[in-house]
Formats: sequence, C-alpha cells, structure tokens
Amino acid sequence: MFSPQLGWKSLAVLCDSLSKLLGAGVDVRRAFAKSARKASDPRCALAVQHVVDGINEGGTVADGMRDQPGVFPNVMVDLVDVAEQTGMMPEIFEHLRNHYESNLKLRRTFVGQITFPLIQFVAAIFIVAFLIVVNGWVAQNSQGRPLDILGFGLFGPTGAVTWLTYVFGSVVVLFVCYQLLTRLLAGKALVHSLLLKVPVVGHCMQSFAIARFSWSFFLTQQTGMPIERSLEASLKATGNGAFVARIPDVQAAVRAGEELTLALADTGLFPEEYIEMVHVGETTGTVPETLERLFPQFEESARRSLAGLATTFSWGVRVLVGLFVAFFVFRVFSFYVGLINGLVNEI
Repeated sequence: MFSPQLGWKSLAVLCDSLSKLLGAGVDVRRAFAKSARKASDPRCALAVQHVVDGINEGGTVADGMRDQPGVFPNVMVDLVDVAEQTGMMPEIFEHLRNHYESNLKLRRTFVGQITFPLIQFVAAIFIVAFLIVVNGWVAQNSQGRPLDILGFGLFGPTGAVTWLTYVFGSVVVLFVCYQLLTRLLAGKALVHSLLLKVPVVGHCMQSFAIARFSWSFFLTQQTGMPIERSLEASLKATGNGAFVARIPDVQAAVRAGEELTLALADTGLFPEEYIEMVHVGETTGTVPETLERLFPQFEESARRSLAGLATTFSWGVRVLVGLFVAFFVFRVFSFYVGLINGLVNEI
C-alpha cells in the first residue's frame, strides 16, 4: 500500500533495455540515460535519471539506487553492486529481466483464474443488496410494519447501503490491517509464519519463497558475493517475512562454521527434499550450480502451487455463493410458510 517500489512491468522493461545496451558495449552512463528517456513509466524515468545524475557526480549505479530507498528491490541493488565490480552487468540485468517477466506472467495467470469467481462473489453481494431494497418495499406495502424476510433487520435503500458498507468495509479493514502489520518486520514475520501453516496457501508461499531464494543465491554466488551477504540477499529476495526474520540465525550459523545444509534446515522453513539437494551440492562444492539446474523445477512447483491456490479460491467462492443462495431461499421459504400458517390460524 503506497509502496514507492517500481512495479514488475517497469523493472522488466528497464532491465531488458539495460541488458541490451550494456551487452552491445554502450557505457553505463549512456545506457542508463537512454533507458531513462525510453521509460514509459514517469516514476521509473525519474528514478533512472537520478541514477544517471549520481554517475555524473562520480558515484556508482548501486549508490544511485540506494539513494532512493524502497524504489528499487534490495536484491536488485545488491546484485548490481557486485556486478559493477565483476563486470557482469549485462548478464545480471538479463537475469533480472527474466525474473520480473516470469513474475508478471504468473500474476496475469492467477488474476485470470480468479476473476470470474470474484465477479460471482461481488454479484452475490449486490443481489443481497437488491433483496434488501425489495424487502423495504414489501414493508411499505404491509401497512408500515417491517417484514424481515431475510432476517438481517435491514430494509430499503438505507439497509442496502449498510449491507454494502459492512461487507466491503470489512474487506478494506482486513487489507489495511494486513498492510500495516507487514510494514514491520516482526509483524510481517508473524503474519507470514501463520500463513505458511495454512493448507494450500502455505504451500504456495513456501514454493515461491524457495524458488526466489534459489534464483537469488545462484546469481549472488555467480557474482562472487561473500556467503553471508549472499544469504542475506537471497532470504530477502523471498519476499517472505518468516524467511527474512531468520537471516541473523543463518548468518550466525555459517559464521560459526556450520554447514549451509544445517543452517538452512535449522530454520524449519525448507522442506526435507530441498535440504537434501543442498546437501548433495555442498558435498560436491556445487551448491549454486545445483540450484541453477533445479531452479526450473522449483519455479514449476511454484506455478502448480499458484494454480492450486487459484482453484481452491474459485471453489471456495462458488461454495460461498451457493451457501448464500441456499440461505436466502430458505429464509424466503420460511417467511412465506410462516405467513401462510398465520393466515390459516386466523381463519
């Protein structure tokens, strides 16, 4: 909410432009200047121009990015910092472009899968509002006595507005509370730790976190980044508060001479199969290469998890809408049965 960070689309376009220009031999300052002029996102153009200004003043690209807190992802800044020292800027921006494009595709797929169920849910809410309005008309036709057909105690347009306010207001409050909690590391770690225990949702979050960790660890190790800093950048790249909160523990374990396998296993966040893969790579001295080879599998697992989450969400919405319909049919049926019984008793 109100995050200054550039969106995935802007980052993907920027990284694509930079990887091509730098790969063609264009110097860094000119490459960033050209990318700033080509950027269709004004925020991105302004951010990149700030980097160009920093370069003109004798600073580095990473310094220019760090001068704008929250605008560029931390892992991107860390990778660029090391890439400047190793001469791997074109390759790093190409990897970053692929990463952000993959994230965009996944988001589009997920949104496409949940759009229709969401429309059904919103339609059900407005149908209830319409019935509340009709309920008010019925009350006016019954000599002013309110006939609570739906059992909500809401009547007419005012009641419909109250219903919509309650429903959509609750959604907004939950969203705002989640955003506020996840702004603080302690809150984000707590919320994400709880969500990791939720069936389907937790597996999806864990799959994405592991895929991003593997991707980042491979890249940071390829650039020659020290292991402790590499682990910090990789755990931050997960975007998951539960993983980020374990950075000090993992770094301390590695610093004390503990194997990477045990350091990761002690977090309790990585599945046993993943730990075994890391162990094999560690015994052969090829952890980054092992994770690079297995990364497509991790990404595919994350895609399947996201598809499973979308399917679960869709069915959940359908069941909820079905319960809505069943409840209101029962209420209306009960009301008219009671009304008929009352008339029979009067006779």
